[in-house]
Amino acid sequence: MTDMIARSTAGRREWLALAVLCLPTMLTMLDISVLFLAVPQITVDLGAGATEQLWITDIYGFLIAGFLITMGSVGDRIGRRRLLLLGATAFGALSALAAYAPSTEVLIAARALLGVAGATIMPSTLALIIGMFRDPRQLGVAISVWASALTAGVALGPLVGGALLQAFWWGAAFLVAVPVMLLLVVTGPRLLPESRDPGAPGVDPVSVVLSLVAVLPLVYGLKELAQSGWSPGPVALMLAGALAGVVFVVRQGRLAHPMLDLGLFRIMEVRGALLISLLVGALQSGSGFFVAQYLLSVEGLSPLAAGLWMLVPTFGLVIGIFVSQGIAQRVRPAHVVAAGAAIASAGMVVLTQVTPGGGPAILLLGFTVVYVGVSPVGPLAGRLVVPAAPPERAGSASAMQSMSGELGVALGIAVLGSLGAAIYTSAVEVPPALANTAPGRAAAETMAEAVAVAQRQPTGIGDALISSARDAFASGLNVTAAVCALAFAGIAVLALTTLRRIPPFGPPAAQ
Repeated sequence: MTDMIARSTAGRREWLALAVLCLPTMLTMLDISVLFLAVPQITVDLGAGATEQLWITDIYGFLIAGFLITMGSVGDRIGRRRLLLLGATAFGALSALAAYAPSTEVLIAARALLGVAGATIMPSTLALIIGMFRDPRQLGVAISVWASALTAGVALGPLVGGALLQAFWWGAAFLVAVPVMLLLVVTGPRLLPESRDPGAPGVDPVSVVLSLVAVLPLVYGLKELAQSGWSPGPVALMLAGALAGVVFVVRQGRLAHPMLDLGLFRIMEVRGALLISLLVGALQSGSGFFVAQYLLSVEGLSPLAAGLWMLVPTFGLVIGIFVSQGIAQRVRPAHVVAAGAAIASAGMVVLTQVTPGGGPAILLLGFTVVYVGVSPVGPLAGRLVVPAAPPERAGSASAMQSMSGELGVALGIAVLGSLGAAIYTSAVEVPPALANTAPGRAAAETMAEAVAVAQRQPTGIGDALISSARDAFASGLNVTAAVCALAFAGIAVLALTTLRRIPPFGPPAAQ
């Protein structure tokens, strides 16, 4: 009996393997937010417009979300460790390509392929963790650590990006992935066990295509409407995306082995946890993008200074994760998540009061409160979704939880970024001397271009442009924060109504 317990309890090798798996997991999320501070430099060097800026930032997340479940199925068939190592190799090579991209088109393409490679990492790491940790309590701790790595990746991105941008060019933000993936490729074969399921159902390529056709045209149309105003083309694209989404849902209902298990949405706790994961990911990433741009363009901070200031909310996030995990052992997750959402909503209300010239104090106070509020969701999400699903559908539930978080991050940057861009474009006033000129049109499109154009103008014209651009960007931040505050209030209600039957998790595992 003692030998059986020992074999089911993870040892030093498994915990070391978990640490190795958390590094690339963190990197896949860090690669989303690491560009938050690089956008102004990319805009100047490659001439990226507002829509291209958003695609550079969020195409990666959309492709990860679109291929997560597919890559999970591929890993089941060819081996999760093998797929992980292949994906890590591709991720490192594509990161080097992105670092030296000569144009926005090449950079967007490289980011898209990075998303496909990144989609091999998340399901493989989670499946390997589940295979290595057989003790339920240790598994709960391991999944919490893995989920915390995802959250930390988003939070640390601006700091890592700021430090690299201070010393190097924007491409260095991509090269950080190369040594991490090299470490995984070297240590993986020795630390990680191979696991596969030869009887797993195959990939349905039609469903993969439909899922991408449903999301990407919809997002593209939204961005175009935000930049150029109402026109038939973007509306037609959005309608086509919505139609593809309907076809995708109908197809999933008819397949014996669907890409998306719609039956799980009939379970209230699973439905609620997935929606909360998606919404919190969207609000956290979208607001983080805005805060980073504000520190750079409105406050005029250097990338390193902006990254260091972003440590303040990051510390709040880390502290909140540890505190909330302890509370979740004794308090129902519904109450923990709802309280966190209410705190985040209060933080967003603070952000509605940010004004240019007021310094970063109010901005960072509000955003730190937001990060403290969202801290319970990442680590708790996996522990909410998988146990709520039937045991035979735990794999599908886990894949859907990962997909919902990634899709939320990408949607947040796209939707909130488009909202902010539309407000900026409508509010900024270009000086008459620049009206109807190429520099004037560029300045009216993005804050980064406005700063670059103002630096090349006579003092009076440049100052007038900068003042108007800062006011317009702050207005975009204020309105977006108000929308987020209402959304977080809705998340609190959603948590209380859908997660109320899930009990506290009990005492943590003894190490």
